[in-house]
Amino acid sequence: MAGLEALYTCVADRIECPQDAVVCFVHWEMIKNGYRCIGSGDEPSSRDKKSELLPADWSSNKELYSLRYKSGDTDTVMVLKAIAVDSTLIFNLMNSGTKQVSDLMVNVADHTNADQLHTFDRQLVGDGASLCCSVFRDADGLSEKVKAQLLPRPEKAPERSRREQGESSQRRREEDGDPLRLPCRHPRHGPQPHWPDPLNPPFAAGGADLDPFGSAGGGGMIVDPLRSGFPRSGFDPSSGIPDILPPGAVPPGARFDPFGPIGRHRPGPDPDHMPPPGYDDMFM
Repeated sequence: MAGLEALYTCVADRIECPQDAVVCFVHWEMIKNGYRCIGSGDEPSSRDKKSELLPADWSSNKELYSLRYKSGDTDTVMVLKAIAVDSTLIFNLMNSGTKQVSDLMVNVADHTNADQLHTFDRQLVGDGASLCCSVFRDADGLSEKVKAQLLPRPEKAPERSRREQGESSQRRREEDGDPLRLPCRHPRHGPQPHWPDPLNPPFAAGGADLDPFGSAGGGGMIVDPLRSGFPRSGFDPSSGIPDILPPGAVPPGARFDPFGPIGRHRPGPDPDHMPPPGYDDMFM
């Protein structure tokens, strides 16, 4: 209960009944959880200021205690009221912004010693025995009640489960590492996948052909000119290839494996159109 003794000593001259001691205790729990008292009553005042201490007139009404608080990082006002009913104090804490209310009922006799109101903590020794005297009884139990039933619970941001995070990262790794997956037409956000250079290592030419997908680094038996590693000419197959494909033969955005010398036309007949001499001679 660090700090409670200093607070209790400051207001000891105003504590006249066990109810005052319980209100002082609940006030300190508010302070420990980041709230500061700005005044008493329901209405704001020009004298309001944040403080860890209780205002001067906090115990003027023994039947109805009313205190106002603000959190250190917001301007929301929390109104704390304690109503005395016989030997019980009924606490209500209302958020003035959301109008949410929490309540707590405290049996004063269970948590205070009426004959020790001005003794916060004292050790009495006599006849070979020691006796601890304090105004509060079961302070830890009362503190837990205030935290669980009266104080608002801190809001937590929604967190994705570890399973969802693992599935998401695994799906991204599979998409980035699949050489058969066509790239998205929309620009990719974030880092681009790493595609191995087909020329590395330079002295392993042909070895990667044993791997159909080329995952060992370059090569592979599946031709994909979009990922060949060589500069692209900017050729758009959807516009057609003169004397080879008409416009529209290749749908826009579709994969197209070029064939033949695109954009190169040699004058005259093509030597490949004429068979070589003696092509049908099996002994040639």
